[in-house]
Amino acid sequence: MPRAGGPPGGPGTALLALALALAGSPGGGQHYDYYGWQPESLPHGRFYGREPQCLDIPPDMQLCRDVGYKRMRLPNLLEHETVAEAKQQAGSWVPLLAKQCHTDTQLFLCSLFAPVCLDRPVYPCRSLCEVVRDSCAPVMESYGFPWPEMLHCGKFPSDHELCIAVQFGNSKATPPPVSKICTQCEMEHKADGMMEQMCSSDFVVKMRIKEMTEENGERRLVAAQKKKVLKLGPLKRKDTKKMVLHMRNAGACPCPQLDSLSGSFLVMGRKVGGRLLLLAIYPWQKHNKEMKFAVKFMFSYPCPLYHPLLYGAGQH
Repeated sequence: MPRAGGPPGGPGTALLALALALAGSPGGGQHYDYYGWQPESLPHGRFYGREPQCLDIPPDMQLCRDVGYKRMRLPNLLEHETVAEAKQQAGSWVPLLAKQCHTDTQLFLCSLFAPVCLDRPVYPCRSLCEVVRDSCAPVMESYGFPWPEMLHCGKFPSDHELCIAVQFGNSKATPPPVSKICTQCEMEHKADGMMEQMCSSDFVVKMRIKEMTEENGERRLVAAQKKKVLKLGPLKRKDTKKMVLHMRNAGACPCPQLDSLSGSFLVMGRKVGGRLLLLAIYPWQKHNKEMKFAVKFMFSYPCPLYHPLLYGAGQH
């Protein structure tokens, strides 16, 4: 069966073309009984455990509210059966969308979290998954997050099946330009944004940097002995005594904050596999009211119940 390709004009344009194609296809409409291509992770048989329904995409479902169509079907293609569940899980992917790692990121994610209302479930093509993965996985790795198993591209149909194909981006992953700032060095300018970063971080430290080296595509920051731990998280005494922070995929990109190592820095990070990954860094500015507010009230901030996949840097 053909791929669901289409001309430029937004995901809604392409999916509308798909809807028209389905309406005139053999077996389409009310006679289609939801048999057909099945993801490997699900048992054979009917796709849905409950009767599918069409609902308006909630205006506060930030990932997909402007995807180009207004109605979604539930259960969605990730087996979320309620709007609340789909909205909560989709929320953790919003920061990745802000990174603009591939122009089809929203199309791919929303085809799963908020699939368009057609007379049958239509999955993204494997090639769409692969190009988004190849472009966005390095960004996720910078924050210590692997590409999740639920989005394993081998689970999706090949291009000769009926599926949603690459629409608006290059069919091959393209590395970001060298001039693009390191993801860890994108700064929030409001207290709320900083506190969201703190929510996503295992630890927050005010420190000086003793030295910085580059090796194997990453930067390595060695903290000076004197430091102030503002959020300890899972750190042990040995972690704080000789603190070494790693910046993944940051060997070639610029980081203006690190052009000079003088003065103190506010750093946030996660402990992954015994290593401390730097997630965000700010020059310490004692007269910066937003920074002072964020540090003072970080433990009072209503962090999301779910753990964000990334956090909001990049939405300025």
